[in-house]
Amino acid sequence: MAHFSGTVTLITGASSGIGRALALEIARLGGNVILAARRLDRITIVAEEIQLLGRQALPVPCDVNRDGDLEAVVDLALKKFGHIDYVVANAGFGVAGRFENLTLEDYRRQFETNIFGVLRTIRATKSSLILSKGCIALIGSVNGYIATPRLSAYAMSKHAIHGLADSLRHELRAHGIAVTLIVPGFIESEIRKVDKHGVYHAELKDRIPKWLRMSADRAARMTAQALLKRKREKILTIHAVLMILLQRHLPCFVNMVIARSGGRKLPD
Repeated sequence: MAHFSGTVTLITGASSGIGRALALEIARLGGNVILAARRLDRITIVAEEIQLLGRQALPVPCDVNRDGDLEAVVDLALKKFGHIDYVVANAGFGVAGRFENLTLEDYRRQFETNIFGVLRTIRATKSSLILSKGCIALIGSVNGYIATPRLSAYAMSKHAIHGLADSLRHELRAHGIAVTLIVPGFIESEIRKVDKHGVYHAELKDRIPKWLRMSADRAARMTAQALLKRKREKILTIHAVLMILLQRHLPCFVNMVIARSGGRKLPD
């Protein structure tokens, strides 16, 4: 199996879900990790776990919505490690609700994190990645291909991420930087316990059936290999692969499935 020996990876949203699992997977494969997230207590615990694996970790509190935070993370990372080889723009959340019940501020909040947070991450790390000829991973979604009811804000943001990945791939190729689009289906994470204001609620029940959810650890293993192989795109979960294929070749069938489900399990 390919490994990350001698490399440094910066992960935003590293306190939970795919971000946390990916940090640990990269450490298992020999890499050092910069952990960026708002919850310092959580990434400090992740850093301790990475150190037990014999690798180095740098936990840095960071809000991707705040100008200057990513630049500060990069400065600290370069002082400690001297280089950055991989960047995973993982921080994000989902705004759910019927169009008529969402405000323009809800849409702005969704784009501030899911789009402008990603742009801040790329802008802050681009110079380092040019030097290392590294790789950027952007986190898309099946909703970046198939928009479903009551997720218009989230689907808009993920369609934008898919477009950004395609465009950047052409622009950054000349610098030797690869752009990998990770497309998760349903993954075991806290994203469905975060409200439209970005606030986590531990008591909320995940409405997605367990049999449809891939573990964060498995998603992390697949993501790590996609980074090492500098893949153009990696779709996670067989259900996601199936739905995207159906959307490409039998869109009427997908529309029928969505119409029948009507997004009933999602909040208003």
